[in-house]
Amino acid sequence: MPLKFALYPGCAAQGATPELYQSAMAVIRRLGIEVVELTAASCCGAGVTTEANPEAALALNARTFAQAEKLGLDVMTICGTCQGVMSAAGRRLSQEAGLLDRINGLLEPEGLAYRGTVRVRHLLWIIVRDIGLHELRRHVRVPFKDFRVAPFYGCYILRPSWDLGFDDPENPTSMEKVIQAVGGESVAYAGRTKCCGFPIILEKEQIAVTMAGANMKEAKDKGADFMVTPCPLCHMSLDIYQERAGNAVGTKLDLPILHLPQLIGLAMGIPAGELGLSRHLISVDSILTRLKGQGAPAT
Repeated sequence: MPLKFALYPGCAAQGATPELYQSAMAVIRRLGIEVVELTAASCCGAGVTTEANPEAALALNARTFAQAEKLGLDVMTICGTCQGVMSAAGRRLSQEAGLLDRINGLLEPEGLAYRGTVRVRHLLWIIVRDIGLHELRRHVRVPFKDFRVAPFYGCYILRPSWDLGFDDPENPTSMEKVIQAVGGESVAYAGRTKCCGFPIILEKEQIAVTMAGANMKEAKDKGADFMVTPCPLCHMSLDIYQERAGNAVGTKLDLPILHLPQLIGLAMGIPAGELGLSRHLISVDSILTRLKGQGAPAT
């Protein structure tokens, strides 16, 4: 029986970084995962709404959960931030007495009600636990041989661990396992579990880009050929703001950034054009040129 989920792409992957949605859909199809996209879902709030109005943030997420529940499906997300925010919302709704009834009162005008049965699962988790690394290896056509790859988890997909419960928040291994499954060598560095700075980038840009720059500089100093992240917001911080981040830490970084499905897609032999790689601000040509020598298809 094929895996089937209610797909929640999140905002960034359909707005500022549509290449991440594009690449995720290409990989999902190759893996044989069936999805029903939640086209009427709302933003998860990205943590910001929770700060301003916690109950409104819960209602936004309960509304999404109710739509998935109607389909009888768990939610798949491709965004680390969405994973964290939605997991926290789901936990509160299931554990706090009277909260679900109160939130359902806000959903009633739309004819929606959430019963508390939906789980939220990131594509990374589904690949590691449901698809399996052995099956992932079977799909690899162009291995990342001799590449040193720096995983960048970011915050929300790891912490708080009691809301997530998938990986060790201090010493995670799921991204490293995927990197190894596609033939690469993972780079160990302290910044892999730190914040990318995105949550404060609109108010404290210099602090935010310095945080991102320090993480990228450390990865590059440890010999990384490129970074991979499971979060579109982290991708934006690391790719779109990279020039400013480099200036903040006094170095030219020039470090390509791949979203997790782009890494997997390239290893599967999916052409770069289908993965939206030309949209990146930091060129990924150094990766594509090396892969071409290993039999990668034309872009």
